[in-house]
Amino acid sequence: MRRPGLGANTAEIDAWAASGAMALTGRAHRAPLGPPSGLVATLARFADRLAEHPDAAGHPLRVDPLALLGERAAIGGLSRHGSISCGGATRLLPTRDGWLAVTLARPDDFDLLPAWLEQSPPLAHPWASVAAFVRSSSTDAAVERATLLGLPVAGLPAPTSPAETALERPGSLPVQMRAIPLSPVPPRPGALRVIDLSALWAGPLCGSLLAATGAEVIKVEAVGRPDGARLGPPGFFDLLNAGKRSVAIDLAEPHGVGALLDLLRDADVVIEASRPRALEQLGIHAEAVMATGRVRVWTSITAHGTAGAGRGRVGFGDDAAVAGGLVVWDSLGPCFCADAVADPLTGLVAAVATLDRWRAGGRWRLDVAMAEVAAAVAGPTLPIPSAPVVAAPRARPVRHAAAALGAHNAAVFGTGARR
Repeated sequence: MRRPGLGANTAEIDAWAASGAMALTGRAHRAPLGPPSGLVATLARFADRLAEHPDAAGHPLRVDPLALLGERAAIGGLSRHGSISCGGATRLLPTRDGWLAVTLARPDDFDLLPAWLEQSPPLAHPWASVAAFVRSSSTDAAVERATLLGLPVAGLPAPTSPAETALERPGSLPVQMRAIPLSPVPPRPGALRVIDLSALWAGPLCGSLLAATGAEVIKVEAVGRPDGARLGPPGFFDLLNAGKRSVAIDLAEPHGVGALLDLLRDADVVIEASRPRALEQLGIHAEAVMATGRVRVWTSITAHGTAGAGRGRVGFGDDAAVAGGLVVWDSLGPCFCADAVADPLTGLVAAVATLDRWRAGGRWRLDVAMAEVAAAVAGPTLPIPSAPVVAAPRARPVRHAAAALGAHNAAVFGTGARR
């Protein structure tokens, strides 16, 4: 089963090879694979949109968008494994009628497997059991049951044609934007204040790009459940979170929820990356906060969106990319494209959309779904006409360590240092 390719685009292939993303794409013991058609050019356009905004020194805010795709791998020493993700937690498995991405990244995911597979625990060989189950299931049925249980599982959609790729939509951002009819708020003297409630990769990257514009970014974490990326390679956490102030709050206590609400109401921009029910269970609703505070842009980053059937779905960068059709193909089937590719793509797109809406004025809710961002750059795999020089993945320099958990509680909250 091979997806048809397009005529080779030498410039795209060369850029893909030089960025480090190609080194992460394809099977371990085969030559690396080219990018989806249109991805390179579309990412360049996103980066150009970002450069329309000044950094803290007043210069255009520039990043190498393709190199962003390999930063975690560069710091963590990850490599390509074809139908197994670079990080190892996600696999592309054949179903009765297609392909399925299954992520087992959390202990809870393994605990839920017996219910999904309708088998008695414990499972001696979890991945073998999963593979056998999905091989005899339809893609839709397997996804529907996994979604009910809260497992991060996604089906691979049918291949798109070249005319359906983002190459045909040069001016668009894959973001749902809704203007909120609230009274304008006066500009804050000094730096833009951003409250970053996100974790892992996409949201923190968005926050770090806003920090590069000179914004004051306050990273808020729950005392009992801090950002899981703190447990990963320290250099990667530092890359995404250095320069942010760190606040830790006990969200199991009413005073902690009150402290969070105070921070949100006083923010200019909010970035959050949890399923809607996470904040709703605390009694926090975006539009209610905006109505009583000064927030001008509230950016929600999720796997499958905050509305409709996707609002309750769990997802990570690799399975969300598959949900959007963002894979590459060889003669054996689909392979993962780079490392958790929907994460850095979405972080970049969310930053551009947030800065654009801030500059446009008004008050906005932004819904940035990783699967939709991935779908916007998915396309047929470009063939490689010759053997390009394939660079290793690289990361921007880590210039400072990120703040320790709660390091700025006293400075942000005052002498009470509420947690």
